[in-house]
Amino acid sequence: MSTAHGYAAFACDSPLSPYVFDRREPGDHDIRIDISFCGICHSDIHQARNEWGAASYPMVPGHEIVGRVTHVGRRVRKFKVGEFAAVGCLVDSCRKCPNCRKGLEQHCTQFVSFTYGSVERDGKTPTQGGYSSHIVVDSAYALTVASGQPLERVAPLLCAGITTYSPLKRFGARRGSRVGVLGLGGLGHMAVKLAAAMGSEVVVLSGSPAKRADAKRLGAHDFVLTSQAQEMSKNAGRLDLIIDTVSAPHDVNAALALLKTEGVLALVGASPTPLQVGPFALIVGRRQIAGSLVGGIAQTQEMLDFCAKKKVLADVEVIAARDINSAYERLLKSDVRYRFSIDLATL
Repeated sequence: MSTAHGYAAFACDSPLSPYVFDRREPGDHDIRIDISFCGICHSDIHQARNEWGAASYPMVPGHEIVGRVTHVGRRVRKFKVGEFAAVGCLVDSCRKCPNCRKGLEQHCTQFVSFTYGSVERDGKTPTQGGYSSHIVVDSAYALTVASGQPLERVAPLLCAGITTYSPLKRFGARRGSRVGVLGLGGLGHMAVKLAAAMGSEVVVLSGSPAKRADAKRLGAHDFVLTSQAQEMSKNAGRLDLIIDTVSAPHDVNAALALLKTEGVLALVGASPTPLQVGPFALIVGRRQIAGSLVGGIAQTQEMLDFCAKKKVLADVEVIAARDINSAYERLLKSDVRYRFSIDLATL
């Protein structure tokens, strides 16, 4: 065992506070990563506050992890000590089911070990996340990180990046396609950057006129104010794909009207209440609503390599560990452009 230091939630209604806990010793296939930065995802708040109803405590959140490898098991060939590595939303799966064999480990039908709030392969050891000094993980579920990049801006790619990259790839974002991004927050700003890097014409759909300038700076080619019926009507039938990043209740019928025939609205934001969809919003135009949950290990690596090549990085505000609770409150108020990244050297 090794002693780790971190910040944990001890109950759904209490702030996160310092926590000392044990990490397992690295096995033959494991690596140890001393964590440099960990992004804060909105799902961290949902989980810490038990808003999804499956929390166990104490809980160390964090699944946007990047740092330096300090130990490799004797059967590890993928990493060397001193290199940079990353961990995303999952740290293990059954590896044998049809989904795992297709590289869809996040949809494993037998066993998924998420980076925190889950259990390891033994079925009883709690997983603890990246708001901590180090992590031990099977090397098959760790990702390589190209050197020379600002790690604080790489960290959010492990969730915000892959969450938006995966549906963009799945639904054919490319040069010549028109991609709408509904909502310009932590996920939305990555969707804009990634779709633009893929060569798509990007249209930001937002209810906030103040975000028009930022949308352009991030790479969007156009901006549609969703609160203006005339603007929405003018853009009807324009888009091939919409990446819906909104995590609050909202009108998807209005967004569906912006799609071309056989266009797709891909949900990556999770509304806490069911969305109301009129059948004719789908029937007319053969439109579809689809869901998407991060990506498998191979696709996450593909995304990191793509971002390194295209110089796509998250826009972040770096914070000290002691400021995690205030960052949570600010995130709930959308008071961040566009992702918090915790400097774990401040633990």
